[in-house]
Amino acid sequence: MEVSVHCLGTMMFGAVGNPDHDDCVRIIHAALDEGVNFIDTADMYSAGESEQIVGKALRGRRDDVVLATKVHFQMGEGRNRSGNSRRWILKAVDESLARLGTDWIDLYQVHRPDHHTDIEETLSVLTDLVRAGKIRAFGCSTFPAEQIVAAHHVAQSRALGRFRTEQPPYSILARGIEASVLPVCHSLRMGVLVWSPLAFGFLSGKFRKGRPVDMSTGRPALRPGQFDPELAENAAKLDAVEKLVELAESIGCSLPELAIAFAVAHPAVTSAIIGPRTMDQLQAALKGAALTLDDATLDRIDEIVAPGTNLYQPNAAFASPSLTDLSLRRRPISARAAA
Repeated sequence: MEVSVHCLGTMMFGAVGNPDHDDCVRIIHAALDEGVNFIDTADMYSAGESEQIVGKALRGRRDDVVLATKVHFQMGEGRNRSGNSRRWILKAVDESLARLGTDWIDLYQVHRPDHHTDIEETLSVLTDLVRAGKIRAFGCSTFPAEQIVAAHHVAQSRALGRFRTEQPPYSILARGIEASVLPVCHSLRMGVLVWSPLAFGFLSGKFRKGRPVDMSTGRPALRPGQFDPELAENAAKLDAVEKLVELAESIGCSLPELAIAFAVAHPAVTSAIIGPRTMDQLQAALKGAALTLDDATLDRIDEIVAPGTNLYQPNAAFASPSLTDLSLRRRPISARAAA
C-alpha cells in the first residue's frame, strides 16, 4: 500500500473537536483533493463519532483511500469492552466496520500495549482478521521499542502475521523515538506514521512566551498541566518555540510548516499525521508538504532540541505499566511474609 507523506488524522472530528459533520466531511474531501490518500481514525475518538464522519466522507471514494483505525481503549460501559484480547478485537472490528460503512479496513492498529493480554493472542486474532478479509494489514501505536521487537519475534516463531506499522508521537519538542523506536522500525522495515507533529499545538504558533494562555477552552482546558506556563517543562517548550519561530522566519516559512517538514525528514518516517479541526488548520498544515529542510536547518534544530530527547513526555507515551502499576512491582504482603 502506497500512502501520501501526510496522513489526515480525525481525532478532532466529532464532539471532542468539531461537532459539525458536514464541515468535517468538507475538510476530508479537501484533503483528498489535495492528494492526501491516507486517513487515520480510531474507535474511541468522540466515542465512535469520528469513524461515522469518516464513513460519510468516503461514500463513493472508498477505493481511493488507505483507511486506518485503531482498537484498545474503553468503548461504552461494562467489562470486556477494551484491551487487545481476541474477544474484544473480534467485536470491536465489526463495530468499526459498521460505523465506517465499509467492508474492510486497510490498516487496523492496536492503539496501546495491553499487559493483561499475551501478545501472541493479539497477533493471532489480527492474523485471522487478515485471512477473513476484514483488514488488509495491522500495526501498533505508541509501543516501546522492546515490545515491538518482542512482537516481531513472537510473530516469526509462531508463524503469525506481524505488525507492519508503528504510530508513535514525534515532533521537534519530543524526539525520544529517534533513540530506539525509529531505528528498530527501520531495521524491521515497518512503516511509521507519526502523531502530534505540532506537539499538541505548541508548534502551531498559538502559544508563545510571555503571552497569556486561555485555560478555559481547547486543549488547555482538557490538559491544563501541559499548558500552564508556570511549570518548568512548559517554560522549556516555550523557550524552544521562540528559537524555532526565529529559525522558521529565517528560511521564509511558518512555524507549523517547519514542524511538519521536520517530522517527515527522518528516513524512517513514512507519513506524518495532521489533525485539523478547521479548514484553515488543514490548509496551513498542508503547506509543509512542499517544504524540504536542508542540512543547515536540521543542524540548527538539533542545537535547539538535541536528537533523541524529549522536552516533555507526550501524553505519557511509553509509560511502562511495570512502573505505574503498583501490583506489578510490589509483591503482596502475604507473599513477602511467606518468603
